[in-house]
Parts: sequence; C-alpha cells; structure tokens
Amino acid sequence: MPGPDLTRLRIAITTFFALDGFIFAGWVVRIPAIKEQTHASASGLGLALLGVSAGAVVTMTLTGRLCRRFGSHRVTVVCAVLLCLSVALPPLTHSAMALGAVLLLFGAAYGGINVAFNSAAVDLVAALGRPAMPSFHAAFSLGGMIGAGVGGLAAGALTPARHLLGLTLVGLLVTAVAGRHLLRHDPPLPPDRPRPEPGGPHRPDARSRGLVVVFGLIALCTAYGEGAMADWGALHLQQDLTASSGTAAAGYSCFALSMTAGRLSGTTLLERYGRAPTVIAGGTTATAGMLLGALAPSVWAALIGFAVTGLGLANLFPIAVDRAGALTGPSGVALASTFGYGGMLLGPPAIGFMADWFSLATALTSVAALAAVAALIGVTTHRAMSD
Repeated sequence: MPGPDLTRLRIAITTFFALDGFIFAGWVVRIPAIKEQTHASASGLGLALLGVSAGAVVTMTLTGRLCRRFGSHRVTVVCAVLLCLSVALPPLTHSAMALGAVLLLFGAAYGGINVAFNSAAVDLVAALGRPAMPSFHAAFSLGGMIGAGVGGLAAGALTPARHLLGLTLVGLLVTAVAGRHLLRHDPPLPPDRPRPEPGGPHRPDARSRGLVVVFGLIALCTAYGEGAMADWGALHLQQDLTASSGTAAAGYSCFALSMTAGRLSGTTLLERYGRAPTVIAGGTTATAGMLLGALAPSVWAALIGFAVTGLGLANLFPIAVDRAGALTGPSGVALASTFGYGGMLLGPPAIGFMADWFSLATALTSVAALAAVAALIGVTTHRAMSD
C-alpha cells in the first residue's frame, strides 16, 4: 500500500500527463483555422508543422541530461510552463514561416515534458513496486480526448486566439497546483537503490544500451500505428468503404477509446501476466485487428478492427518507456521517446507513399506488420523484459 506522499506524487504526475494531452489536442483541432489565418498553402503548412517535430526530437535528446542534472520534477514543471505559454503563440502569426518558428518552441516544450514526466513516472513506478506506467499514459489519452472535445465546442464559439489563450490560463493554473506538489518531493527510489548525485556520471553498460534501443523499437512500432490511424484511418473508411463522413470520423474514436480502455486496465494485465506476455499478446492482437481494419469488406468490420488494434497497441509504448528508463534512467526514457516520436512522424508519410504505389488498404497493413515486429521483440527479449 503506497504511503500518502507517494499517492500525492502519483496524482501530480498523472495530472501533468493529462495536461499534456489536453493542451496538444486543443492545438491540433485549431490547425485548420490557423492555416486559414496564415494563408498558408498545404505544403507551407506541412513545413510549418515540421517545427513541432523538429523541436520535439532535438529537445528529447537534451532533456535526459537536464533531468539527470536538475531532477525530472523540476524539468517537468519548467517544460509545462513553456508548453502552456507557447500554445498561445500560433494565433499571433500571419505567415507560414512565423508559424513554423513558434511551433519550434511549442515542439521543444512538448518533447521536453514528455521525457521529463515519463522519467518521473519511471522513478515512481519503481518505488510503488507495481507496474503502474500504463495508468499515466491512460491519463494522457483521456486528456487528449477531453481537449479535442472542448476544442470542437470552442471552434464554433471562440476565435483560435481566445481558445488557445484559454488553454494557456487553464494550463498555468493546473501547473501551479500540481507543480507545487511535485516540487515538494525528490524522485522516490526503491529502498535497495542508492540515490545518485545530481549530475553525476551515468554510464550504462553496452548490454543495457542495446536493450534500450530494442525497447525504443517497440515504441516506434506502436507510435507508427498511432500516427497512421490518426491521419489515414478515416480516409480509408470513406474512400475505400464508402462510409459517411460521420462514420469515418468515428473510426479514430473507436481506436482512441479502446486504447484508453486498454491502458486503464494495463496495470492489472501486467500484474497478472507480466511485461513480456503483455507485449506479445498486445502485438499479436494489434496485428490481427489491423489486418481486419485494413482488409475488411464492410465498414462495421473495419471499425471493430480499429478498436481491436487500439486495445493491442495500448500498453506497448508505456512498457517500452518504463523498461528503458529502469535500465538507463532519463537517458533511456529520452531515447525510447525519440524512437517513438520518430515512429509517429514516419507513419503518415510512409502510409501515403505506399498508398500511391499500391492502395491505402494495403498500405495500412504495414501497421499490422510493425505490430507483429513488436510481438516478436517481446518473444526475443522475454527474459530482459521480465527482470
């Protein structure tokens, strides 16, 4: 039974996961309005949006070092403040170039907070002695769903400037409350692990570094599927299966809801079956689900396939980040997160090229192929994953 300090710390870290999903989803739903405001072409907007990716990837590598030097709790709070402030900047721009510049800052804050709060969560999970990492990622998913819902309502009533400024104010308030609790505590450690000196040397052995790369590949396989589903799932339903626009939009909702449900039950699954069996079963489930979603001849069968895919992928990324962090600390979290974010970036364009060469349905089977790779990695690293 965790003590009151660990319980409060868990609530604070969970709050930051939810806030990150809420802020990011709120920005995403206003992209069409920002495009219109900046008069950006489709290609110009695409280049501007690369600012988020570039800022995130560069910062993820750096944030692992900052967490070792200053502590993951401090870095989480600082990055949360930057994230909340920077989300208000896109409506102030009037060109694609200016938009890309402010999105570099937004992406840097987004990448930084993802590494920092995942590092904080890894420390807490070790102290709790329970595989609770999926619950934090469930909070991110729930925050994203709420942020998208609020953004959809705000789109009809508020300008992007007022909406995103509102996100800033709400985010800063939440950061002030949750950050106060987070900063009161040093990252907890299991009783048998000595506390390292801040900024001290951290030289994992070659085996640990190799395993972190392998776990990063699991994160990449998972995030590839998430990115592909977000960008191409609805189009597949509408273009290939002649679904209505409303039904097509429900495709990603089925995927996201089932992923959230899978993460909410993730701790129970891990306690009952262990990490490796959960990864193997999850990858296998996602493979079957995506094959059904991509190749089914009817809309409803495809929707079921999308939901099954979400259940299968749900806990793979949390497990990968948790094991990477347990092996090499914040640097492991940073590397696994960078792999994962790279997969999310790789998925949509890769699907697009394959759709041009073959068909969209065939291209989406690549999600199933990578889910199968994740399951195979689970088989080959069974012992290391269970340590």
